[in-house]
Amino acid sequence: MKKILVTGGSGFIGSHLCERLLKEGNEVICLDNFFTGQKKNVVHLLSNPFFELVRHDVTQPYFVEVDQIYNLACPASPIHYQFNPIKTVKTSVMGAINMLGLAKRIKAPMLQASTSEVYGDPHVHPQVESYWGNVNPIGIRSCYDEGKRCAETLCMDYHRQNGVKVKIIRIFNTYGPRMFMHDGRVVSNFVVQALQNEDITIYGDGSQTRSFQYVDDLIDGMLKMMNTPDSFIGPVNLGNPCEFTIKQLAQTVIDMTGSRSKIVYKPLPADDPVQRKPDISLARKNLDWEPRIKLEDGLAKTIAYFENELRGLN
Repeated sequence: MKKILVTGGSGFIGSHLCERLLKEGNEVICLDNFFTGQKKNVVHLLSNPFFELVRHDVTQPYFVEVDQIYNLACPASPIHYQFNPIKTVKTSVMGAINMLGLAKRIKAPMLQASTSEVYGDPHVHPQVESYWGNVNPIGIRSCYDEGKRCAETLCMDYHRQNGVKVKIIRIFNTYGPRMFMHDGRVVSNFVVQALQNEDITIYGDGSQTRSFQYVDDLIDGMLKMMNTPDSFIGPVNLGNPCEFTIKQLAQTVIDMTGSRSKIVYKPLPADDPVQRKPDISLARKNLDWEPRIKLEDGLAKTIAYFENELRGLN
């Protein structure tokens, strides 16, 4: 049994990670300030004597003795991270500093959840980890993009200067149960709109592409990355190399829900990437990992989750 700290542990991805770590026989401390995380995501874990839920903001230091740290804390959807962009940057930067400081003191490895957003609107396709990206440092998305880029920098500097054991993953579009219903991300938007027979909103002409991975695949990759040799730091792309246009996704959701929704088009937001697809050669080689869950299978579980959520609201 390991004692493991998960920051942002009551969020969409964090709650699935906490659940998996407990199933594998570990003790888990879930840290969250509940800005975007929801207590209901982990309420089913509260009866487990090896699970501890702590309300705490990672911009403030936290002291604990653990064997591993997963640093996931940060709002990840444009609606949330643009609500308070200064706090978003502070969460990424000060959160990384505080967790890396903790990792240094207790000599524990830390996995940093970075993002495909570090590539910006990429000129290299598919995106490889050696690509430095095309990010607008003064744009409306930069609070998240540059915050995560800085977190990666801090990881490498703490490693080089202080010998901290770090692992960096770059997460591509992930979906599944426990996504926040109104977080503005494309899968949750489309599913909720389709289930309510509302117009499905596509920003741009729908030809822009994304790669969608189901949350269980991501968690597999995170656990494998944490347990690689100390010499393997990353960054490593964790995403689905199967590319879909936004219009294809919308039509798939309409078909699977039997919705009467019509697709409507609105202007593309500033700095929104036109293409996004990971090269996962590094993950295949070093983690023996690749996504296994097909889009339709993952969407079926996600649709069932949102159906239940909407039923609870009515």
